[in-house]
Amino acid sequence: MSETLPSREQALQLLRKNKCSEKVINHCKAVTELALEISNMLKDRGLKIDFALVEIGSLLHDIGRSKTHTVHHAVVGAEIAKSAGLPDSVVSIIKRHVGGGIAAGEAKKLGWPKDVYVPITLEEKVVSYADKLIENSKRAPIDITIAKLSGEKQYEAAERVQKLYEEITGLIGDNT
Repeated sequence: MSETLPSREQALQLLRKNKCSEKVINHCKAVTELALEISNMLKDRGLKIDFALVEIGSLLHDIGRSKTHTVHHAVVGAEIAKSAGLPDSVVSIIKRHVGGGIAAGEAKKLGWPKDVYVPITLEEKVVSYADKLIENSKRAPIDITIAKLSGEKQYEAAERVQKLYEEITGLIGDNT
């Protein structure tokens, strides 16, 4: 598998080719803008981050929403990305961005293939975190996402999002 990333325009074409709605595409653009801002803050703090990977990963993180709007869009999106010949680094961002990550037990209950669905790399964490701060195409406080997950009785996901929030804000300060 090639580690050559598509350009921003190629990524947007891939979303359209897979029939993602404009609403989803606008959400992906908003997540990308925020993820790149967070990446800049991390860089300013002396951390090494791959801006190109963050940009393309966040543009494509919801490509699976072309087929489903359930949590399964992560696995569906990873399959679409693999089929399109995208690098493993992008596939990993797509499959690991939901709910602050999906634990192995939850993934098994969901019927997902055995794999890692929790963000590991800094780039994966930044995209997952930025996604949790964007409701539709607008920035929203992390408390809204956590309250929404708790309201849906997804307490483990709410806890993971809280931990991700604490980890990223611990690295950059609470500037988001």
